[in-house]
Amino acid sequence: MNRLDAFKSIAAQAARGELTFPANVDASLKLQEALADPDCHIEAAAKLVQADPLLAARTVAIANSVAFNRSGNEITSVRNAVQRLGVRTLQSVVASLIVRQLGSTITDPALQAKANQLWEHTAHVAALSQVLARRVTKVDPDTALFAGIMHEVGGFYLLSRAAEFPGILDGEPQDWVEHGEQAIGHGVLTKLKVPEAVMGAIDALWEGLRAIPPESLGDTLLLANDLAPVSSPLNESPAAIAVRAARAARSIDCLIGDDATLSSIMEESDDEVQSLLKVLVH
Repeated sequence: MNRLDAFKSIAAQAARGELTFPANVDASLKLQEALADPDCHIEAAAKLVQADPLLAARTVAIANSVAFNRSGNEITSVRNAVQRLGVRTLQSVVASLIVRQLGSTITDPALQAKANQLWEHTAHVAALSQVLARRVTKVDPDTALFAGIMHEVGGFYLLSRAAEFPGILDGEPQDWVEHGEQAIGHGVLTKLKVPEAVMGAIDALWEGLRAIPPESLGDTLLLANDLAPVSSPLNESPAAIAVRAARAARSIDCLIGDDATLSSIMEESDDEVQSLLKVLVH
């Protein structure tokens, strides 16, 4: 099977909802569904988080990051962490675990290196999206964080299946962009029950069109993607990197409101970005 047929095969399976996830992803999906229940309150959410030591540690760490702890008051309990973050942000924390778990079964060193780089890229985009939403586009920061975490989930799913299709990652990155990214990404996002607003923003990222100055959730995601210092290993052609760098250069000095430039806003927000990034990457 050639690589384009392999993309089409995985995409067809994804469209039918025939997705193969590691066992730990299934457990996290059940937790995500519980958190999505409108009747899930802080106390119930805290109990769910406490049942998973890794999730509990990450929840407390994110709650103490500069992005969520502007008062500087450190907290040590899961309940207080959940209370500070809220259930919606907690869904982003669980989503980050799901994305990482998709790569947990990868044993090939080359594929694992790609998965690690893809997560670094994802973490940068998520952290930047959260800050850009609050400081620039004024869309909901919790939703922006979630969209940033989920925007490459199709790529992680591809890497988790790549060993079954030798040579699928050989050749030009444009093959993934044209024949795999949207088709596979849509299938995985649908399976994960990602809200339509977030799917629409990720669609905008795939299409590559945004307003200047940025206004929407899609614009937020696109700008964060352009500004991220780590690129996706699935789209690393010199031409693609050059286009992203050029868009970032055009954006960084654009005026945002009261004579502030994007570059000045990002400089002021660097501590927030780095604090959240540190928690997401590790």
